[in-house]
Amino acid sequence: MKLKPLPSKKVILILEKLGFKKIRQRGSHLFFRHADGRTTIVPIHKGEDIGRGLLQEIIKDTKLTKEKFLKYLSRLRR
Repeated sequence: MKLKPLPSKKVILILEKLGFKKIRQRGSHLFFRHADGRTTIVPIHKGEDIGRGLLQEIIKDTKLTKEKFLKYLSRLRR
């Protein structure tokens, strides 16, 4: 399954399910941190989805595989 652009709300839900906590927000960017030290940033722009390239960067930051990320995404859609 290919990555497709996603709304930031879904990406945030996945990160929270993975144990990431919102640390702070600066402008339209939310900073997340996991208890083990991993961090990532999610942009929030109303009416715009997060593109495939940025999703790949977020997945890389969280040290997940694309397949595992998509598995969490499919659980959200149920």
